[in-house]
Amino acid sequence: MPKTSGSPGRTPETHVIDFRAAERLLNARDPRGAVKLLDGVIDAHPENTAARLLRARAFFAAAQLRPAELEFTIVLEREPDNAFAHFALARTYERQGRVDQAVRHFRLAAALDPNPQYLKAARFDS
Repeated sequence: MPKTSGSPGRTPETHVIDFRAAERLLNARDPRGAVKLLDGVIDAHPENTAARLLRARAFFAAAQLRPAELEFTIVLEREPDNAFAHFALARTYERQGRVDQAVRHFRLAAALDPNPQYLKAARFDS
């Protein structure tokens, strides 16, 4: 069986399994466990935006705000029209007390997707 770089003995199939398991761990409120699985996936596939977005969510859920900010920023560099990533980055900034940056990204999220949650957070009426 071929090996992938960054994860000795790991195959592309095991990375998919790890990604799915990380989703389950995050849903089960084990964000640190999810991060551990995703570290290997991202080491082997640094270009995988879905894995980075999931790891950003896991960092956020674990209250590791600086790593979450970094991952959301990487996702947005690759997908600037990702409304959810803007919204999640805004929540990250909000939790850090960086209100101006938070509002900017809440508004970008709402402009990209008129999701009621995004529109409410954007506070266009303020």
